[in-house]
Amino acid sequence: MDKEKKNIATETLLYNIIEGIRKVKGKEIVDIDLSGLEQRICQHFLICHGDSNVHVNAIAESVETEMKEKLDWPSYHKEGFENASWILLDYGTIVVHVFQKEYRDFYQLEELWADGNIIKID
Repeated sequence: MDKEKKNIATETLLYNIIEGIRKVKGKEIVDIDLSGLEQRICQHFLICHGDSNVHVNAIAESVETEMKEKLDWPSYHKEGFENASWILLDYGTIVVHVFQKEYRDFYQLEELWADGNIIKID
C-alpha cells in the first residue's frame, strides 16, 4: 500500500462505505467501533442488511464501487457473493458485513461484539 492510502483517515473510509450502503437503501446500518478493545481484528465493523440475495449483492457492489471510484481503495478480501446471504468486505481497518435480515438475526454480531461502541447510523 502506498503512503497516500495509509494517510486516508478511517472516518473518510467509513463515510464512503456508508454512502455506498445508502445508495442502494441498505437497512439498519450499525457501526461497531472496536478501537477501544484490546483483542480486536479491526477498528470498525459496519453492519447492515438487505431484503434478498439480490439486494445484499447490490449493497456490497455499491460499497465496492464507492470505495474504488472515490478513494481508489479496493477491498483486501471479500467473500459471500456466491449465495449473498452474508457478504464480507475487508478494508483493513474496517470490515463490512452485509446480511440478509434472517442471517443477521441469527448471527447477532451486534451482540457478539457488544463490548465495542455501537453506533446506529440513520
